[in-house]
Amino acid sequence: MEIPPELRRVSRRARRDIGFLAAGVPPHLALAPLWIWGAAVVATTRNWLLLPAPFVLILLAVPLLTAVQRGRYRALLGTDIPRPRPVPERRSPVSAVRWLSSARTWCQVGYHLLLGPLLAALELLVLAAGAAGLAGATVYGWVWALPVWTRLDFFGHATQVYCTVGGVALLCAAPWAAGAAARAERRLAPALLGPGRAQRLQQRVERLAESRTDLIEAVDAERRRIERDLHDGTQQRLVSLAVNLGLAVATLEDLPDEARQVIEEAHREAKETIAELNDLVRGLHPAVLEDRGLDAALSGLAARVPLPVRLRVDIEGRVAPTVESVAYFVVSEALTNVTKHARATRAEVTVGQIGKVLRVNVTDDGLGGADATAGTGLSGLAKRVGSVDGTFRVSSPVGGPTTVAAELPCGQ
Repeated sequence: MEIPPELRRVSRRARRDIGFLAAGVPPHLALAPLWIWGAAVVATTRNWLLLPAPFVLILLAVPLLTAVQRGRYRALLGTDIPRPRPVPERRSPVSAVRWLSSARTWCQVGYHLLLGPLLAALELLVLAAGAAGLAGATVYGWVWALPVWTRLDFFGHATQVYCTVGGVALLCAAPWAAGAAARAERRLAPALLGPGRAQRLQQRVERLAESRTDLIEAVDAERRRIERDLHDGTQQRLVSLAVNLGLAVATLEDLPDEARQVIEEAHREAKETIAELNDLVRGLHPAVLEDRGLDAALSGLAARVPLPVRLRVDIEGRVAPTVESVAYFVVSEALTNVTKHARATRAEVTVGQIGKVLRVNVTDDGLGGADATAGTGLSGLAKRVGSVDGTFRVSSPVGGPTTVAAELPCGQ
């Protein structure tokens, strides 16, 4: 005989909920002896100075009971209740005062000291109802083990019928009651044992910041991979093609004029394509930036600009690769704008590290009037700088000078 799938699911859920309720009774009642003992001592001795002793024991037991409850919810219901705050590595009076002054601490105390006994009573009631239902439904099986006079006086045929009907009804209601009690506890526990709303928002922000950092690093790694593939693959094949076309023009003297013209045109197009590909590769991620750092990459960038550029780089070693990449592209885009639009005669680039902040400044003596909000390349730079929690500013009054400044956190 095969059990229907729906009945199996109900049975598994009922066993899980009943086991969860049974496992909750001991920790919910763990503090009851302490406060009963404290109340009895104070009531008998009339000495209120003895009251702090059980209270201190209760405070010491609260973190342990909270950990037990978190383990119970995780193991039996699959509900993970996060910690309100990390436990300090070194215990000190300051950390103890901070823990005692936390609202979440007193929420945990209230859960274990006041709400725990009520939940234990509810759990015992549900478990007792289930046990009574099981006893009533099986009354015909165990009633014959009772003494004859007991069976005749208290368990007649009518009583056995009533017990069986009532037991079956309780057994049918037990899974629903256990599920309702487990759901009620699952709603209460995270609010009292877990972090508060402000801490949950803070943890959410931290997780989003970490995921954004991982995404930026993944995109940067993918950009470097594309740069390597273009440099080591496509670019080398184009160079080989250009060399072969050049050899063909130089060695094949008996070519018709039309064929020679076509080969020379293809040779010129290949060289122009290589130059454009070089610019594209440098725009993706210059290899010198990864190999030799920001100073060398900016030196090469400044050397390619067709106007005098004064460069000063003062940083302590290497910073994070993502920060280096953003700083490089800020300088690259700013110098490109200087060359194309500013009509400047000179430019100055300053990169310096102050504490955990990398400051980048690009100044020119051009016409000014640059606007970072006009949808130009400067707006893209502002977004790129903002992706690493940096700040981006442009000062460009009409008539000049123009200053592009970025501050990038480089604490890691």
